[in-house]
Amino acid sequence: MPKFLIEVPHDNNQEACDQAVRVFKQTGSHFLTNADWGCSDDIHKAWIIIDVDNKNEALLIVPQPYREKARAITLNKFAFDGTDESLNQHQT
Repeated sequence: MPKFLIEVPHDNNQEACDQAVRVFKQTGSHFLTNADWGCSDDIHKAWIIIDVDNKNEALLIVPQPYREKARAITLNKFAFDGTDESLNQHQT
């Protein structure tokens, strides 16, 4: 099953940070309540890693107020054996 990094930005102020955390926690979703946040380093985003079938399904996990600005990034690993094949796939 594909793995995705979901990145969810929010505005750069204390009220926006508090609201984003509150909304994530209120969903009760395991994925959202365990999100990682970058606010303490002035990177106002949350990150979640999840295994789902596709990007659309990944984005459906994001609360509606944040979904439009969120993005789902497909994650993969390149094996050390067969590196040429991995690099060829990367360039397509």
